[in-house]
Amino acid sequence: MFDDVFNGKRVLVTGHTGFKGSWLTAWLLKLGAEVIGLSRDIPTAPSMFEELGLDGRIDHRLVDVRDLDAVRGAILETRPDFVFHLAAQAIVSTSYADPVDTFTTNVVGTMNVLEALRQASWPCVAVMITSDKCYDNVEWVWGYREHDALGGKDIYSGSKGAAELVVKSYYHSYFSDGRLPVRIGVARAGNVIGGGDWAKDRIVADCMRAWSAGETVDIRSPSATRPWQHVLEPLSGYLTLAQQLVAKPGLDGEAFNFGPRAEQNHTVVELLGALAEAWDGRDPSEAYRITNDIPFHEAGLLKLNCDKALFHLRWESNLEYEETIRLIGEWYGAFYREKADMFAVTMAQLADYEQFAADRKRIWARA
Repeated sequence: MFDDVFNGKRVLVTGHTGFKGSWLTAWLLKLGAEVIGLSRDIPTAPSMFEELGLDGRIDHRLVDVRDLDAVRGAILETRPDFVFHLAAQAIVSTSYADPVDTFTTNVVGTMNVLEALRQASWPCVAVMITSDKCYDNVEWVWGYREHDALGGKDIYSGSKGAAELVVKSYYHSYFSDGRLPVRIGVARAGNVIGGGDWAKDRIVADCMRAWSAGETVDIRSPSATRPWQHVLEPLSGYLTLAQQLVAKPGLDGEAFNFGPRAEQNHTVVELLGALAEAWDGRDPSEAYRITNDIPFHEAGLLKLNCDKALFHLRWESNLEYEETIRLIGEWYGAFYREKADMFAVTMAQLADYEQFAADRKRIWARA
């Protein structure tokens, strides 16, 4: 997998205690990496990070990415071969309630990682992860491309657009001339779903919390359309980008979108119906109720064009929509109903995903 580039390597992950960070950490362990994680806290309860016992499997450090000295100290001490920067305030509703925390975490945190890497004297590949919300979304029907305008009307989108500008300015000011042994890539993805998500105001997490307690879930925007993708889809893109940055210097400084095929766009109601069927076969009309409480702006439509990743990285999404729903239902079923060993369940789903990729001849899964 991934040409075995992570096996035996030191990989630093910021935001490793979050939903995506926990999945990435688990996958890196499976790939043979030595993982160092930087996060300021355990963001949810329950927590996938804690349920998998990842604190005992990696070099787990509680570090706030807004603390430059701490970030710089961790990077200079551990001298990672790869850095995946995921640490972020990623909840839209929270961004409205606490814009200062959102901007400082997403913008200053990104700057601090890059500032620390300015002192790297060893070869290192850094993948800076932002979001599809970095684009100035005018809700047109075609997907956004990497050169489209950045920024947004809301606090969260603004923070992600600003983080992108920080990456661009740092790259061209310090890294692009090749004097530093660091290669930088930027990854953009969104609408990620999967087992192990317990963040507030996320549709799958809200559903599983409610349904596991025998309750009905409230939804705000039933007609909102999103390119839903399993968490392992963009993670395979991030890992592919890192792998390719090692082999192809010409990709240094480039940004890439990672998302599902266009036919996997579904409304919130369609997603809820599929999840309800996978969870317990209930009538979708009994699984949720629609509220008119929309306290902040939410985009109705947002899509990405991923042709650049296909052309340059030969990356493409791996799962069918039905497979995504099944994996989610099985993960939460194992947690809530079976009280299973969730590290073993997660590793089994990673193995299934890798097998899907091998069967479908995805570039990163070749022997």
